[in-house]
Amino acid sequence: MDRYLVTLKCRDRPGIVRALADAVYEVKGDITESAQFSDPSTGLFCMRTVFASPETDHSVVRDTLGTKLAGFGPVLTVRAEKTWRRALLMVSRSEHCLDDLLYRRQTGELPVEIPVVVSNHASARATAERYGIPFVHVPVTPATKREAEDRLLEIVAEYAVDFVVLARYMQVLTDELCRELPGRIINIHHSFLPGFKGAKPYHQAHERGVKLIGATAHFVTPDLDEGPIIEQDVVRVGHRHTAEELVAIGRDIERLVLARAVRMHAEDRVLLTGHRTVVFG
Repeated sequence: MDRYLVTLKCRDRPGIVRALADAVYEVKGDITESAQFSDPSTGLFCMRTVFASPETDHSVVRDTLGTKLAGFGPVLTVRAEKTWRRALLMVSRSEHCLDDLLYRRQTGELPVEIPVVVSNHASARATAERYGIPFVHVPVTPATKREAEDRLLEIVAEYAVDFVVLARYMQVLTDELCRELPGRIINIHHSFLPGFKGAKPYHQAHERGVKLIGATAHFVTPDLDEGPIIEQDVVRVGHRHTAEELVAIGRDIERLVLARAVRMHAEDRVLLTGHRTVVFG
C-alpha cells in the first residue's frame, strides 16, 4: 500500500468532498487523514487528505483524481508520501538555522531532501560538507546581484528543487526572483519588525527593554518581509537578560520556528490563499 498526500484549493461549492472520496474509492484507497477549511473572506475551499492505496502507479492516481475533480477547477497536488520534497538551503554568515535543518534531516526528524546548500560566503562550505551536502558559493555584490540570481535559478533547475529556504540568508531578493518562484521561498527573521530594523536588532531591543522575543517564518514576496506567514512563536524575556543573552535566545527560537515551517511545507500542510495561509496541523 502506497500512501498519498493530496491538497486541493478551489472556489467553495457543494460536491467537492464527495468527488474526492469517489476518486479515492476508484483507486481502492482508504482515507486515513483529512482536513478542510472554507475561507469566508475569499470564498476558497482548502483541503488536505492522506490515503493509502494498492495502486503503485502514481500517474494513475494523479490522473484519476484530476479527472474526478476537473469540474471544480482546482489547484490540485497529488504526491506519494515516500517521495519527499526537495529544498535548497541558502545562508550567509549566521549558520545556526542551517546547521539545525541539516541535523534534523540527518536524524530523520525532517521529511525533506536537501540536495544542495548555496551561500554568498565560502565559510558555510565546511558545515554543508560535514553533512555530505553539495555546496555552491555564489558571491553577491550590488553590481552582480542579477547574475547571482540567474545562477541560483540554474541551481534550482539542476537539482530539481521544489522550494528554497532562506536559513538566515542576508541578501534582499529582487522582485523578479520572487515572481519566478512564487510560494516557493521561505524566510525566517526576528519579529521585531518594523520596530528594530537594520544591524543588531537584539541590541536595539535590549536598549528599549523588550519583554518578548519572537520569530516569523513566511513566504517571500516582492514586498520585503511582508509575505504570507507560515509559523510564529515568542519567548518572554526580562530586564536581567543581557543583549548577548537575547541574541542566543533569538537564535533558538529562529531555529524552532523555521524547522516547523519547513516541516509543514514539506508535508504539504500549507496552502496559500492570497496574502494569507491555511496551515493544517
